[in-house]
Amino acid sequence: MAIAVLFSLLCLSLSQLLSFQATAQQNPTSGFTAVPLSQSNFELHKPYDKSPSERYSFSNGEQRLWVFATDKPHTTSSDTKPRTEIRIRGYDYSSGVWQFEGQAYVPSGTTGTSIMQVFGGSSRATTIMLRVYTGSLTVYRSPVILSNMYNRWFKVNVIHDVGASNVKVYIDGVLKYEGSGAGGNNHYFKFGVYAQNDESNYMESRWRGIRVLRRN
Repeated sequence: MAIAVLFSLLCLSLSQLLSFQATAQQNPTSGFTAVPLSQSNFELHKPYDKSPSERYSFSNGEQRLWVFATDKPHTTSSDTKPRTEIRIRGYDYSSGVWQFEGQAYVPSGTTGTSIMQVFGGSSRATTIMLRVYTGSLTVYRSPVILSNMYNRWFKVNVIHDVGASNVKVYIDGVLKYEGSGAGGNNHYFKFGVYAQNDESNYMESRWRGIRVLRRN
């Protein structure tokens, strides 16, 4: 009997290990096709009184965006907080299943800022926001989906299923968040830094390998 119990426990442990490995090795882009992107698809939103080079740089495939809490908004008529963001043009959508992919890096000290968002919603302005608070990556204020995230590269995949009103967030290929959408009939992707609450004086994020994909 003891041997049979031990064997059952061993099989269970092996099954759990295989299940964990399968989860850890998910490919969120499976079944999706990348759309063509060029520099013309990247529209920079920055403080209106600053030149692009004062808040943005692009070198060796890396986009670096930064902003100060004391900066002006992106237009003279806006009353929003300061931002330096890339708005992806040419792929606004109102239906289907779409995905944003990119590798992100946030230097220590940056806090109280959105680094990626799916814009558009009826119950709020955005479908989802990924924010940074004191070294943690969060969906809005909570939950935390990545801790100790300063000063290292990590991969971000955000999938928005409009018809199912569903959003998934993968970090380094692992599903970290799944929740409902926010309605709306026009959506697009943005990344960079956009001051939220309790923001630091200086905010920065860096991005590379940006892709937009849609389900086949």
